[in-house]
Amino acid sequence: MTNKIAIVTGASRGIGRATAIRLAQDYSGLVLVARSGDLLKETATEIRAAGAEALELDLDLREPAAAKAVVSRTLEKFGRIDAVVNIAGAVPQIDVLEMTDEQWDDGFALKLHGARRLAIQAWDALKASNGSVIFTSGNSAEVPKSGFAAVATVNAAIVAMAKAFADRGITDGIQVNSVLPGPVMTGRRRSYMEKYAPAHGMTLEEALEKFPEQAGITRYGKPEDIAEFMAFVLSPSGRWLVGSALRMDGGEVKSV
Repeated sequence: MTNKIAIVTGASRGIGRATAIRLAQDYSGLVLVARSGDLLKETATEIRAAGAEALELDLDLREPAAAKAVVSRTLEKFGRIDAVVNIAGAVPQIDVLEMTDEQWDDGFALKLHGARRLAIQAWDALKASNGSVIFTSGNSAEVPKSGFAAVATVNAAIVAMAKAFADRGITDGIQVNSVLPGPVMTGRRRSYMEKYAPAHGMTLEEALEKFPEQAGITRYGKPEDIAEFMAFVLSPSGRWLVGSALRMDGGEVKSV
């Protein structure tokens, strides 16, 4: 473990939680950001058990002032920032013809704009440390469907935004990439399947068994799969990855 500090958003559950816990092997301090204070405490306990320090910040990154608060609190406690891993963001899964303007705006507010503001606020500190930024997108960016219109649109925008940050990062010595997870079995996905199954005349168990077959994959991903991938991208071995949209989806997307 080196004396380095990483900020992980969405750290209270799912991929964010798994990534924060995995990075405790490589970073001496983790700043955990989410809107679920009690769940953040559970993540922090795991971080400390792994031997790293943890700072819990119960903040809503949809609020414009939150990003500045995250960075100032991080620098106040640790004095540096070496990585920003943007994972927070749940986008509504509603048909393209039914989504309201408010639902569209909310979809962009956290996952895109919250991440954008945090990267900007942390930029000077990352420049000083030759740090890294990961923006989390999703494989729907490459295969938009009507029922996932906002998810796909936001994810595609994140990929483009990450490339723009990466272009600036080449000049400033900051590594920037986007990661595109596929069907990972998180609590959120399970909740979605609990609604999907009865609507399609299936039990939950049948729906969970059928989806991987329909998607052409062997199994659902685990949050830990993505966490390990994130850790590699941030490691010295992954440093030459710059401006890449890195898909990890078990082979669901078949296009080139």
